[in-house]
Amino acid sequence: MKINLAIIAAILIGFGCTGNPKTNTPAQTGTAIQAAPDYQKMIIARVYIKPGMEDTFINTAKTIIENSNKEEGCLGYMLYQEPYEKTNFVFVEKYRNQAAIDAHFATEYFKEFGTKIADLISRPTEIKIIDIAAEK
Repeated sequence: MKINLAIIAAILIGFGCTGNPKTNTPAQTGTAIQAAPDYQKMIIARVYIKPGMEDTFINTAKTIIENSNKEEGCLGYMLYQEPYEKTNFVFVEKYRNQAAIDAHFATEYFKEFGTKIADLISRPTEIKIIDIAAEK
């Protein structure tokens, strides 16, 4: 099955919104809505590659890693390979906030990456976006 990381990212971003704006407005509830904290974010993306395609995947990933690490809101973007399952990779990405993730997902090299690896993956990519708890 082919998968496009840009599509997955767009879906995940959409799931980040909760609540009904018609029922959560301060005028209707009588309470003020507090802005969500602007937490740093981490993305953990597990990518499963077809056997024999590992080097091709790593070489393809170099461009997105180099470009992403240059982004203003990117605090780190690394690729790891599992030592006992060489076809399994994990991207670990750290961003200043959600706006930085949104900017990352909008880049051309991010969109192109999903297309370039579509024939290399063996099963759907697993992506988790988590908040990094702020220090008090």
